[in-house]
Amino acid sequence: MGDCYLATIMTIKLLSCDAMRPDKRAISRTIEDIADDVDSNLATEYTDILLAGSPVEIEVSFNESSAYRALRKLDIDYELVE
Repeated sequence: MGDCYLATIMTIKLLSCDAMRPDKRAISRTIEDIADDVDSNLATEYTDILLAGSPVEIEVSFNESSAYRALRKLDIDYELVE
């Protein structure tokens, strides 16, 4: 038998962006990079929703620590959903 592992899928709720001048393109690209099954169009839609003041939930299954770091760098407040 080959190596087998269970991928940990974490749901992250993006609450708000506190940047003075949020970079929509960078936020959208980051969401696309870290979230599972999110293409550029959906990432742009999520970015618009987030910047309008509503929370957005994404699922992350790969390298959560770098995802958290990327969100903090963009001044995005988030919480982990259980």
